[in-house]
Amino acid sequence: MTQRLRLIVFPAAFNWPVWVAAARGFFARQGVDVEVTPTPGSVFQLTGLIEGRFDLAITLADNVVAYREGQGEVPLSGPDLVALMGADARTWPSLVTLPGLVRYEDLRGKVLSVDATRTGLVIILRALLARGGLEPGDYALESVGGVKERYAALLEHRHAGALFNSPFEGMLRDRGFTVLDHAGTVLPRVQNHVIAARRSWADAHRPAVVGFLRAYLEAVAWLHDLRNLGAAIDIFRAESPGTDAAAGQAAYAILFNAQDGFPRDGAIDMEGLANIVALRERFGEPRRAMQAPDAYVDTRFLDKARAAP
Repeated sequence: MTQRLRLIVFPAAFNWPVWVAAARGFFARQGVDVEVTPTPGSVFQLTGLIEGRFDLAITLADNVVAYREGQGEVPLSGPDLVALMGADARTWPSLVTLPGLVRYEDLRGKVLSVDATRTGLVIILRALLARGGLEPGDYALESVGGVKERYAALLEHRHAGALFNSPFEGMLRDRGFTVLDHAGTVLPRVQNHVIAARRSWADAHRPAVVGFLRAYLEAVAWLHDLRNLGAAIDIFRAESPGTDAAAGQAAYAILFNAQDGFPRDGAIDMEGLANIVALRERFGEPRRAMQAPDAYVDTRFLDKARAAP
């Protein structure tokens, strides 16, 4: 019997394993039918996940921590949200600014676009701006939504800058925008996206969750195999309208390189998560002490997915 799973994601290249698992039949072989919904922003995504309109989310690790601790963008708490596995490469987002804005001082008095003003990449952005000598009163943040919305806002010169992961920062650089900095200058390691769920729901649907994670791991292994590169680029382009093979190649080089590409075992970078938790303790509102990083993770389902069927 096939189990329908409702997955909500930000539309971006880090969904490549999901695209592959669907296109190559890996999900079907594990007995799950995955309905993918692109989210316009983190508030819609996390609200839907907490309220049970979605079963799984590929979201920033910080969103899990923030909504667990009552520091979300909206007054909604998800006390049993957990990260089940890592869901992207261990790479850092870049701060991309308008052409001609080449110093942090150039951002003084400017408006930068974010998905949410209290969660997600905003804590990394605030850390970067502080490193550049800018305090919260020196700039303004405007919530516009996910990466596609921020990309459009920058192309239209509606905002001075925003954070972007691959392939968007490369696409903007090719158009003459400035890659001013990247999160690696304030974070030695970082855990970006994770697959998240409500622990209570996951416990009640254990076979389906394990099947999803197992298919996802199979897709990551398939993507790391260079013999599949041509077919992988075809899937990328089919799921990323307006991109060409060169954009796919560039995204692949970042997301599936041997050094810090997608982890083959799905492991969450606990040092990277600890860094995110520390930033949330520093910049999150209302201020409060965070729990230990492993409080936000549940590896039982991933351990089962890694084991032989």
